[in-house]
Amino acid sequence: MQIKVKTWIEDEKQNLIFGGGKTQILKYIDETGSILAASKILGMNYKKAWSHIKILQEYIEDELVIVQKGRNNGGTTLTPKAKEIIKNYQILQDEINIYAQERFDVIFLNKNAEISCKKDSHV
Repeated sequence: MQIKVKTWIEDEKQNLIFGGGKTQILKYIDETGSILAASKILGMNYKKAWSHIKILQEYIEDELVIVQKGRNNGGTTLTPKAKEIIKNYQILQDEINIYAQERFDVIFLNKNAEISCKKDSHV
């Protein structure tokens, strides 16, 4: 057995700012060079994908994508800030997943695993 954990970041009013979905959009934009292609891969329409980007940019107060219009030279690239956000979110998610699995193993499977945080602490 294993545990599944979803992590997202909210503002003080509990508005979703960043999480796995927005990370995926940015990753696929980076891979494909296109918001439209990224949205198709994720099964969402272009307007929704662009809305996610705008929400992120509003809260982060920085440009995350650079859109170049044009039939032959058009495309979308990520800014260094966007790549930094993806990297940091993935680090956070990976560490949370490791901790959650270790605690699950100890608490539910009675494994005596050595964990990185205090053994008997509660989150």
